[in-house]
Amino acid sequence: MTLVEKILAEHSDNKGVSPGEFINVRVDLVMSNDITAPIAIREFKRLGVDRVFDPGKVVMVPDHFVPNKDIASAEQAKLMREFAHEQGIIYFELGEMGIEHVLLPEQGLVLPGEVVIGADSHTCTYGALGAFATGMGSTDIAMAMATGDIWMKVPHTIRLVYHGNLGEWVGGKDLILHTIGDIGVDGALYSAIEFTGEAIEALSMDGRFTMANMAIEAGAKAGIFGVDNKTQLYVKSRAERSYLVYEPDNGAEYSNVIEYDVSDIEPQVALPHSPANARPVSQVGNIEINQAVIGSCTNGRIEDMRIAAQILKGRKIHPGVRCIIIPGSQQVYLDALAEGMLGVFIRAGAVVSTPTCGPCLGGHMGVLADGERCVSTTNRNFVGRMGSTKAEVYLANPAVAAASAVMGKIASPEEIL
Repeated sequence: MTLVEKILAEHSDNKGVSPGEFINVRVDLVMSNDITAPIAIREFKRLGVDRVFDPGKVVMVPDHFVPNKDIASAEQAKLMREFAHEQGIIYFELGEMGIEHVLLPEQGLVLPGEVVIGADSHTCTYGALGAFATGMGSTDIAMAMATGDIWMKVPHTIRLVYHGNLGEWVGGKDLILHTIGDIGVDGALYSAIEFTGEAIEALSMDGRFTMANMAIEAGAKAGIFGVDNKTQLYVKSRAERSYLVYEPDNGAEYSNVIEYDVSDIEPQVALPHSPANARPVSQVGNIEINQAVIGSCTNGRIEDMRIAAQILKGRKIHPGVRCIIIPGSQQVYLDALAEGMLGVFIRAGAVVSTPTCGPCLGGHMGVLADGERCVSTTNRNFVGRMGSTKAEVYLANPAVAAASAVMGKIASPEEIL
């Protein structure tokens, strides 16, 4: 069996599972946020169930519209907060929260070998820890909160192998954008992606989170990495419960195996209006921007902040650009503060926000007007994603986003260093 099949077999009490098979699966964690939790709560109450199956395995995080931007978002957060307190589930209030997919691994709530579901498509982020993690609709989440089970079809697994050494300023964001540019936004439809190869082994945990996060942008059900020493070091300092590590069998069958040589890959930029519209930064041309966003569940971790600070230190944001920097959690914010990065950002002319999804979904803290262009470290650039349907979003890594903020146009870090 593949890595995903082994985890699903264990959680469905089967000796083995096969792609296409329908199974009932026990979950280790159920997550929702301030957009999706209110729907799940209403459906949960319609079931006539008084209590969630296990309050220690249900997590709610307000992160999309916080601090609340209007009365409607305040009401949604209030409903979630009251339900969380009533049920005694795990809840992160403003001031201790973060963007859910940065926060949960950081807090040791997701561990290797587990099955995690979330009412958010980027729940697949946790696959970086060797967990099977996937997004589901709020109705499915309501049922899981009540029963601790989900019903699903076992996905096929695609194995992606990355050979070679990464070049300067090239990281997980560039690998996943290059991959999506190759296979398309439906190239892994309802499949699990298993990331492997020596380039993956050399990648930091933050880089792996970025790649797993955007597996959904290739249409995948999940993205997963094997557990190695880097994973163990990350997890052991956070885990408060035991966990199991699974490995794929040598004879595991994959629906497809795709190999890449990363040695010649340069920083990537996905042009409007698809993550698959990716090309090397050197081939983008002269594209002026109005805004740069550095943050999100894709690139809001401490490594991303350090890269941005390295570019921005001693420089000024272009006068025609608004630069918004959003640490992914309160811990990332504190670490950036302790390392002097917040001062670097502010002296450069950027604004630094409390953790929030904010501009990524066109929610608040950076919504675009007609005709504006933004280079962003977020994960989607569909029409209207960050505001106006007449705006344009370009996806890039933190180094490119920071360099572009200084240059006033999409630029490689090499152009200013």
